[in-house]
Amino acid sequence: QVQLVESGGGLVQPGGSLRLSCAASGFTFSNYAMKWYRQAPGKGRELVATITESGGVTNYADSVRGRFTISRDNAKNSVYLQMNSLKPEDTAVYYCNALKMVPSQGPLELWGQGTQVTVSS
Repeated sequence: QVQLVESGGGLVQPGGSLRLSCAASGFTFSNYAMKWYRQAPGKGRELVATITESGGVTNYADSVRGRFTISRDNAKNSVYLQMNSLKPEDTAVYYCNALKMVPSQGPLELWGQGTQVTVSS
């Protein structure tokens, strides 16, 4: 069964840290770039961080650069998002996304179900 399963969300105080995990199954994980998105209440989905298939290149939204770190372990079919110095505006549902460009077919995307992160005192 092809799936992405996020975990690690929860309630944290401002300035705190959380580590999100996304476990992949049912497909060749190392062939996919991985991304974390988030969606706050009443807002559109925002791309937070990306990592290439090998993990060699990462990119971040300006809003999280320097506070969040994306990483992956291809041996464990998992991608992670370490979130430090959390702010109330980081409150959102966080989604894991897998992306592969298929020649002559275009992008193939997979999504997880999301995990809630709430930053509040």
